[in-house]
Amino acid sequence: MLFVGCAEAELKEFGPHYRTQCSVVFFSEVQGELEKPKEKIKQLLKQRGPPEAGEVLYEEQVLHFEDTRKWKERYVVVRANYCLECHNSFETFVKGVPPCHKLLPTGGTVLTTEEKYMAMVDKCFPVCETNNVNEKFAPPIIGMPGQFPVYLRLPYRRDYYFCFRQETRQAEFLSILSDCIRHQNQDFLKKNTVEVQAFLNAVHLYRQEKGSYDSWNMLIGSDVRVLANLVMEELLPSLEKDMLPHLKARKTDRKRVWFATVEAAYILVQERLLEGLTALKEECRTAAHQQEVLIRSDMDQILNSRTYLEGKLRASVLEPAEKFCSEGVQPYLASVLEELMGPISSGFQEARLLSDSQMDQLCQDFQEGGVTNELKQALAKLSRPNLLSCYQRINSLHDQLHNLQERFGFSNISSLVHSTQIDLQQLVENAAYTFHLLLYKDIEDNPGNAGSAMEKSRHRVLKQYDYDSGTVRKRILHEALVEITLPYIKKNLAPTYKTELQGLKQLIYADYSNFVHVHNIYEGILLQSLNKEVIKVVEEAASLKKHNLFTDSRDLLSRSSLLSTPSIPTPAAQSGC
Repeated sequence: MLFVGCAEAELKEFGPHYRTQCSVVFFSEVQGELEKPKEKIKQLLKQRGPPEAGEVLYEEQVLHFEDTRKWKERYVVVRANYCLECHNSFETFVKGVPPCHKLLPTGGTVLTTEEKYMAMVDKCFPVCETNNVNEKFAPPIIGMPGQFPVYLRLPYRRDYYFCFRQETRQAEFLSILSDCIRHQNQDFLKKNTVEVQAFLNAVHLYRQEKGSYDSWNMLIGSDVRVLANLVMEELLPSLEKDMLPHLKARKTDRKRVWFATVEAAYILVQERLLEGLTALKEECRTAAHQQEVLIRSDMDQILNSRTYLEGKLRASVLEPAEKFCSEGVQPYLASVLEELMGPISSGFQEARLLSDSQMDQLCQDFQEGGVTNELKQALAKLSRPNLLSCYQRINSLHDQLHNLQERFGFSNISSLVHSTQIDLQQLVENAAYTFHLLLYKDIEDNPGNAGSAMEKSRHRVLKQYDYDSGTVRKRILHEALVEITLPYIKKNLAPTYKTELQGLKQLIYADYSNFVHVHNIYEGILLQSLNKEVIKVVEEAASLKKHNLFTDSRDLLSRSSLLSTPSIPTPAAQSGC
């Protein structure tokens, strides 16, 4: 079958890149184990351990538009794995009956009006339709049981439709659904494991080999889904050419048949890739196990081989790279940084105000002190506030950065927005957890003056939030500037060095060729050259105290002894559990 054949061909081409990167990344991991660990950026707020995958974050009765084209009430549950479950009813959920639908909204776009939804559908349909015959494609507004709809548009898959009778319920659902999309897009690829890091490196090199240096907007979800997205990008043009001319149905039906065919292809491609990628990863794990003895015994010789190659590359690459960076990138970094800082800092500041307001309200409501069930419930609610307004401020990056496509060829603003929103969510959760710990300790130490103790906890958390917010935003800004400009540098220098890099492979000692890769070293040199310029511009902004960025981790640490959080027993330990 065409779809399966495309998947197998893609995997065959991708496999060598993945095998190479698995060996290179595994070597770096072993090297890291043997060297002195790098100093981590200090974080003042305490971070709760990861929740159990089964922990419920959201549950509500929701109206869902079924395949029968009828609305039906479903009990929707979202767990900490950010998978959306549709159960037949609350009763079947409680009994442990499996859900009738499971939805991973990877790559999803959420809309709340039929007009905007249909505009996106039309944009995704490869044939321009002059007559807007849409009334039967989306659920009809007439007869919709609630006046607050939610349209979920998914790449290469069928769309989902929900509606609500109250706007507040719709807002709660929009918030958790947006969380699901962000985390499904980002969480897997953020894992700091050999397999994930090797996969990311391999995808970048594989796409560069095909002439694509941009920050790809379909680098989302699991490794299988990312590879499937690669296949679909190559498959769709031939599918359009072979299929669309033969579709003689009405325009709305043509859309429905087209999208159903694309989804069927996507499912088949993923099934084949899952099978092939599972075997490839197992092969690489076995190889790593066999290579470990050589790595540990010959570590110094391998490092010497890498250093020698790096010296040769530096002599050839460094000066032209620095020249291009200083002329084609550096003059624009400060202005790009300014465009980034506004929306990001605005979102973090609004989250601070929201956390402060909620902590203040909690302090007012529980003046009498004592750890009650009501206090525990209030603290649990504090840990998951609705951050939609904060996210919307960060989302304005789409408007701020529209000129980056023309200057640097960067269009993947959604990835930057989502990763920043996840960092913000984590910071707010850390603040709530730290307040929780400090509150229990201060109430225990000052049972007769609970109100004052709670205020003390609140102010300490806010100071720690300010410090962590400054350091987190510095990291976000640094990473964003690199993500925006590094592909541009690589693309412009590629014509000069592509042939030369191939010739340098012969300088690597054959026994160590699995662990020393020319392209990794070359890109490392480019990154170091760019990093020098990025660090300068970020530190300059910090020295001017722009948006409360700190020049050094000591800046805020030296301001107040209130910042250090003492070792605090957990609430469970305090209660004797």
